Amino acid sequence: MCRLAIRKIGFIGCGQMAQSIINGMITYGGYSPEQIQATAVSEETINYVTDKFGIHMGQDNKKVAAESDILYLAVKPYLYQDVIEEVRSQVREETIIVTIAVGVTLREMASLFSQNTKVVRTMPNTPAFVGEGMTVYSPNSNLTEKDIEDVQQLFSSYGKAEMVKESLMDSVPGVSGSSPAYVYLFIEAMADGAVKQGIPRELAYELATQAVYGAAKMVKETGLHPGELKDQVTTPGGATIRALSSLEEDGFRGAVIRAMDHCFKK
Repeated sequence: MCRLAIRKIGFIGCGQMAQSIINGMITYGGYSPEQIQATAVSEETINYVTDKFGIHMGQDNKKVAAESDILYLAVKPYLYQDVIEEVRSQVREETIIVTIAVGVTLREMASLFSQNTKVVRTMPNTPAFVGEGMTVYSPNSNLTEKDIEDVQQLFSSYGKAEMVKESLMDSVPGVSGSSPAYVYLFIEAMADGAVKQGIPRELAYELATQAVYGAAKMVKETGLHPGELKDQVTTPGGATIRALSSLEEDGFRGAVIRAMDHCFKK
């Protein structure tokens, strides 16, 4: 059963991020497919999403906008202006608009809709698909306390959610929105290293994936500093310190930080 008074959730656009959120809502958040509708341009996407998630799909953006209590704008940033011009007159005063586009500010949204429109700027990530997403969000001043409680619960239904000042939102993609890709690359690299040492490919991925999952859970659940947990695994003169030394020599930390800087600048 849905935990919120929100009756209808709409998505304009239904790419990978939207699909991840939808699956998280239905599989882990207690929302029914009947509560969710979305639009897509291609018939291929419409048919795929309909079959996979059982939600109502179509191409009528105005209909979805008019019927949604929460409306996700899940299109590319360069399409925002055209889409908003199309649906603006259909959006009800009480509807909450959720953006998931990098770099689109609350001020820009107010200029495209109106000063009274309720808007929440968010940065989710694709682990929402498995109920482990991280959504960082910043609402504008038009949302009531009850509205903020509702969106917090909604975003939390497919993972974790944290509200921040909008001034921090451009820094979020590097550490949260884009970072799953860094982790996937790390897992792939560790698996390749294991295969090089003779471990079968399937087992290599299992070992690398569980190591990353377990390490992340240790940080999350123990509350210990990552450096302290690292030290617990690192015996003097042992194999782990040799591996860490090699990573440091190759600029591992610096490479990660530089990657995040590039993400921020983009």
